[in-house]
Amino acid sequence: MARANRPVSRRQAWWLLAGALAAFLPLTQQIPLWLALASSAAFAWRAALTWRQWHLPPKWLLVLLVIAGTVGVFLQYRSIIGRTPGIALLVVFLALKLLELRAARDAIVTALLCYFLVLGQFLFTQTIPTALLSSLTVLITTATMLAASDDRPPPLMQLRRAGLMLAQAMPFMLLLFVLFPRVQGPLWGLPQDRYTAVSGISDTMSPGSIAQLSQSDAIAFRVQFKGQVPPQSQLYWRGPVMPSFDGRTWSVRQTLGAYTEIPYAVSGASVDYELTLEPNGKFWVFSLEMPGNLPPDSVLTADYQPIARQLVRNRLRYTQRAWPETHAGLIESRAVLRDALVLPAGGNPRVRALADEWQRRHGDDSAAILATAQEFFNRQLLIYTLNPPLLGPDMIDEFLFDTRRGFCEHFAAAFVYVLRAAGVPARVVAGYQGGEVNPVDGYLVVRQYDAHAWTEVWIAGRGWVRIDPTAISAPSRINSNLAAAVPAGEALPFLVRTDLSWVRELRYRLDAVTNGWNQWVLGYNPQKQRDFLAGLGLGEPDWRSMTAALAVLCGLVLLGLTGWVLRKRMRVDPAVAAWRKFTRRLGAQGIVWHSWEGPLAFAERAAAKAPAHAQAIHEIAALYVRLRYAPGASPQDLLSLRQRIAEFRP
Repeated sequence: MARANRPVSRRQAWWLLAGALAAFLPLTQQIPLWLALASSAAFAWRAALTWRQWHLPPKWLLVLLVIAGTVGVFLQYRSIIGRTPGIALLVVFLALKLLELRAARDAIVTALLCYFLVLGQFLFTQTIPTALLSSLTVLITTATMLAASDDRPPPLMQLRRAGLMLAQAMPFMLLLFVLFPRVQGPLWGLPQDRYTAVSGISDTMSPGSIAQLSQSDAIAFRVQFKGQVPPQSQLYWRGPVMPSFDGRTWSVRQTLGAYTEIPYAVSGASVDYELTLEPNGKFWVFSLEMPGNLPPDSVLTADYQPIARQLVRNRLRYTQRAWPETHAGLIESRAVLRDALVLPAGGNPRVRALADEWQRRHGDDSAAILATAQEFFNRQLLIYTLNPPLLGPDMIDEFLFDTRRGFCEHFAAAFVYVLRAAGVPARVVAGYQGGEVNPVDGYLVVRQYDAHAWTEVWIAGRGWVRIDPTAISAPSRINSNLAAAVPAGEALPFLVRTDLSWVRELRYRLDAVTNGWNQWVLGYNPQKQRDFLAGLGLGEPDWRSMTAALAVLCGLVLLGLTGWVLRKRMRVDPAVAAWRKFTRRLGAQGIVWHSWEGPLAFAERAAAKAPAHAQAIHEIAALYVRLRYAPGASPQDLLSLRQRIAEFRP
């Protein structure tokens, strides 16, 4: 009890301030600016109190600050429960706890708050830099805990002791990670906060919307194929289907029903792969056309759009089988076909006149109208560009006959519009096209700049047929990549540029490391744990067998560490061993050395009792002191000490 009430020393206060800053700084981008500034002011106040040795603020003032901080967090988030408001409250408590450091008990509480905030960092991001920064914070906080008990060692010694303790705990951490029964999803059960929107494909498409995504190099998902990677021209990753059009914006249609199983017959050769989807804040789960199975906890809409049952807020990994040669909707409902023909009243007179002429020429022959439309797009010499000009009310007319410059959404929108005007059911499909194989780990990486829009046309007897009008005018976009399709001189996303080969090589390696982290650390879910343990020969492990294995292995590790510590303690310094041999010889003559007695004091007492050997005793004691306590002792001194003791015969 007296130890807990011991006052906090100046050095301990500096350690606690360092630990608090290490835990606070990584969270500044997650908390509001006013709280970051207020907490920084509290840390500066604590530093001034320690530097100047001023008195701590009165308790009534701290109580008022706690109330003010709690009210501020509530007004900011309209709650004090949840991930972000909870972390904000911990930051308030940590900053104010530093201002009432009086006893060792306060120091321990402050260090524990730092540990909690380290865990809080992983509620926002779980990247490798976050893990490294958190490890550094844990090292500093552990050194702070040691300083709370004994602040006499210098800082480097405290950090070394903390690092040694953490290194000894590392085997237990690895065993717990591998064997502790996993649960699906995050461990914390806090309500999900409303978070900022994630860059990705939306449920609407208007001129320029996908072109904006082309400037983002954020990863949408990664794919590992079980066999050979299909050609670039076959990599169409199906996302939201947009049959509704209001004259400028295409949008997803709300469906009343959904399929829990694939409603069409597959055909042709299959493609097997595993897809790791990054959080997108939407319901989309992307699949290579056409999916032969559905990801877990997902359904298929009436227009064959895979969607998750919940918003994709966490990284998902699922195994898929695609059938690229499959045509869905051979027998389609009248309601779906009717929705695929709807156009706003009026507008775009030139396109409508052209479509009427096609319809008069070909009648109800959808295949002939489709071929005519493809030939027309080929003759128009449309230009694929990242910087399309702004379009007016009759945007389809202006794109096809005036500007003739656009991005994939312009091509898809115009193609669907002209076919609908000619009486052919058609709709827009958004998703991603292509991707880039990382030569380091073999994964196909699909980024936001691979976002794409294409069309589906319904032909009697063939069902829904994918037609990509971009491929008609800019085939290099489909067969190669974005950089090969745009005109020379246009600004490209940094990672798409072909003149920065060293950047690409560096990116490949960083992506491979990040992917390994995601797959084996963040993605170590129950299924992966069962597969890994089964590979080690544990058969079908359950929580009982894993708990037993965990207990046995932790016991073996503890036994090994205990043996290592005992062996280390048994190793005696050579100078100490020689000194003990010397004292045993004197002890045989009745001159006993006590462990609490210094070597020079013992030499004085021994010389008084054995004056005939006084000079030898003093020389041996002086040599031992130089070896043990003086800097710069040489191996020759140790040899000399051993030789003198060997010659000493009392």
